[in-house]
Amino acid sequence: MSQSHAIEVRGLVKKYGNKAAVAGVDLTVEQGEIFALLGPNGAGKTTIVEILEGYRKADSGQVKVLGFDPATKGGAGQRWRNQIGIVFQSTNDSADLSVIETISHFANYYENPRDVQQVIDEVGLREKINAKARELSGGQRRRLDVALGIIGSPQLLFLDEPTTGFDPEARRSFWELIRTLKAEGATILLTTHYLDEAQALADRVGVINEGQIIEIATPDTLGGRNNAPAKVMWLENGSTQEILSKNPTEEVIKLGQRFNGQIPELQVLRPNLEEIYLRMIGEVK
Repeated sequence: MSQSHAIEVRGLVKKYGNKAAVAGVDLTVEQGEIFALLGPNGAGKTTIVEILEGYRKADSGQVKVLGFDPATKGGAGQRWRNQIGIVFQSTNDSADLSVIETISHFANYYENPRDVQQVIDEVGLREKINAKARELSGGQRRRLDVALGIIGSPQLLFLDEPTTGFDPEARRSFWELIRTLKAEGATILLTTHYLDEAQALADRVGVINEGQIIEIATPDTLGGRNNAPAKVMWLENGSTQEILSKNPTEEVIKLGQRFNGQIPELQVLRPNLEEIYLRMIGEVK
């Protein structure tokens, strides 16, 4: 196993009773990339992430995170922990501390924390800086969770459903923050149910179902998306017409000849990431 990878997993197995939550998973995340792990509830993605974070032990297989096995007796050490940032699905710690008190407190745990005031601005909590955590709305509490995950200047950041409860504007602001962290050299492992989030952020995505990785690819090529038949749509005789074609350019040229170059309401659409994903996990045919 190579130390040049941020994460490297081989033959990972985790069982609960007779059920394999993770059934022989192989996974590599490169240094400096954003990797999105997609899958329905119960697919095994949370178990994998908890093993990588060191909170759960695998039954078998090899795991390296920043060159260390998180399950090593005694842990991988404080120095390793200082390089890891985690945004959990939900936390309720420090409910009676204010936003700035909470973030400042957590900053003391790290060797090289980010600037507290900058982090408050980055997650959009400036107007709530003196509010207690228990007084925050669900979306604001989620922003605080993100702040606690990034305050330590992590080399590797785990984001578990990070934008749950965010409004659309807050989600876009968060995406810019994640791109900034990547530009600064961070590696990010993201789990999300928002397929547009994976499309916007991820260099590669992995789809897991029933404890097994189905495919790992870029968002544009997952499931053969880049080669899938395109839907060509146009308006004719007062109604929308459509055809599926593996060569949509040829169809558009034919239509252009029929309409003398002006094709009414022309659209050329390939399957989006959500359609491909749902097909891969068997939700649609």
